[in-house]
Amino acid sequence: MSARPASPEKPPPASRRAKRTPPPQDAESARARCRAMLERMKQIGSPRSAEKISYWGIVASRAYGLSAPQMHRLAREAGRDHALALELWHSGVHDAHHIAAMVADPALVTESLMEDWARDFYSWDVVDTCCCYLFIRTAHGWKKAVAWTRRPEEFVKRAGFSTMAYLAVHDKAAPDAKFLALLPIIEREAHDERNFVRKAVNWALRQIGKRNVRLNRSAIAAGERIRRQGSRSARWIAADALRELRSDAVQKRLRERQSSVRRKLAR
Repeated sequence: MSARPASPEKPPPASRRAKRTPPPQDAESARARCRAMLERMKQIGSPRSAEKISYWGIVASRAYGLSAPQMHRLAREAGRDHALALELWHSGVHDAHHIAAMVADPALVTESLMEDWARDFYSWDVVDTCCCYLFIRTAHGWKKAVAWTRRPEEFVKRAGFSTMAYLAVHDKAAPDAKFLALLPIIEREAHDERNFVRKAVNWALRQIGKRNVRLNRSAIAAGERIRRQGSRSARWIAADALRELRSDAVQKRLRERQSSVRRKLAR
């Protein structure tokens, strides 16, 4: 597997599905829609692909082998359907877990539901899909990003740092101060040797450092402190992140972004 986590596609604008009238949200009709979708997933899935997912470090006891475009298409067709999402999540089907995160309504997601789903995490790809398409869009995303970093479970802890990474990419309105407050947490957990945790710690550091010049400097300083921790995990996280954050490509992009912002402010 690559040292870079395979990120889900860019989430569609929330308004695209919000304009659609949701189907009936009672449990009986939701179960019927779930059964119909599972049947369709079984029909279009690939048993051969389902057998190969372990190559990517994906663990799934039951999977139909759908491709990412197939799952996205089914999610778009379903629209925002929170009741369906709950049924899909409880189906135990790997592919259905991804679609559940895409069709769930962030406005209806409670902290309790996030904790329930987090306890069910069993594979890094489901973690990242939930963080990308659902958790960062809820009212609890920032809170859970911090809280989950102290959890002992590998995939729950990954969810904390994965949420940080996606917030750094997609929460355009968040002030620098919110991301600066995450850097000490990243430094604190850089010692964790578990594969899917250390990759997410590295990922969060890199994404924060690519937001703007100020955060880039702060992330580089954090990377240097992490390197001095001396553990194998910390050295890898720091070396990999510093290589990218100091790269000519990233520095050029940040300078251009900074110049663009200054030109807009001068108008």
